Amino acid sequence: MELRQLRYFVTLAEELHFGRAAAREHIVQSALSQQIQRLEREVGVRLLDRSTHHVDLTPAGAAFLIEARQILDHVSRATRVARDAVAATPTLRVGIVDAGYDSMPQILRGFQRAHPDVTIHQVEAGTLEQYRQLADGRLDLGIGHASQAPQEVTSKLIRLDPLGVLVPEDHHFAGLAGVPAAALAGELLLLGEESQTPELNQFVLELCRSAGFPPAIYEGTVESSRAAADLVLQHRCVHCVPSSARSSNRPGTLWRPLTEPVTHYPWSLLWRDANPSPHVAAVITSARQLAQQLGWLQPAARPTRPPPSEDAPPAHAAAAVIPCDSPGSTLAAPRSPFLPGDRSWR
Repeated sequence: MELRQLRYFVTLAEELHFGRAAAREHIVQSALSQQIQRLEREVGVRLLDRSTHHVDLTPAGAAFLIEARQILDHVSRATRVARDAVAATPTLRVGIVDAGYDSMPQILRGFQRAHPDVTIHQVEAGTLEQYRQLADGRLDLGIGHASQAPQEVTSKLIRLDPLGVLVPEDHHFAGLAGVPAAALAGELLLLGEESQTPELNQFVLELCRSAGFPPAIYEGTVESSRAAADLVLQHRCVHCVPSSARSSNRPGTLWRPLTEPVTHYPWSLLWRDANPSPHVAAVITSARQLAQQLGWLQPAARPTRPPPSEDAPPAHAAAAVIPCDSPGSTLAAPRSPFLPGDRSWR
């Protein structure tokens, strides 16, 4: 039995499609099929049910998948620990996501000041890919919305990021201090690529449903904030993004916060408890200190006028804070789904 056969099987079990699994593994579909057949012969049982239209795990395949993942995880961790033991400098591998790009670099700067000997490798990947890389040891830490995190991934909420809308500068929203969520009912809404930002897409769609309307969705999607700004200008659509994505705005676009309700997108650090890196806890400590210093976990107040410039700090940096669960507050955002909890490390 070869490790690559286990890896191919796990990928196929995740995709349940030979074509997609072969593409992920960068091999032709016929080679993937041959390796899976060899694996089944060696194991002695059928692991997959195949038909013309779909692929499913057999009960034996589902049981084998659990063990195969653990074997691959152990091999990956063992390889990495061995390499780090002889490396000239210790390394930390960190996932970042385009929609909230500025959060993790700020956290890492604080960590790097305290640990200048550590080499940091940043990997831009969607949250689903981050979960995969955390599981197999390619990443030490990630960042994202933790709502879809698998059970083996632990999360710590670090930022309540005001959600807003990116529009052309001559759009009728541009003159508003804040955009009521219900006002999106008349707009063409641009979503991110599902493989990159599934949680953000779901968050925005749920916000629209909670505001009482089914959104009109632009037929295309984007993988980056800069590409989103281009489409916003070209096709007169609007794009919901957290305030931390404002740094990628291009000339001709403006970001305005969503109101009624004031809505926050929750960013969490993501890691696996079994990770052997001694630096994970230090990054989490750095993140907690930065969140306290910058008020990242304090909900933003309702804006009262349009910001004077797109370079101005986010509303929560200077505005008075009204807690989300204050009795009688008209600014309170719903606890679910907009302020979910996390599987927290203390």
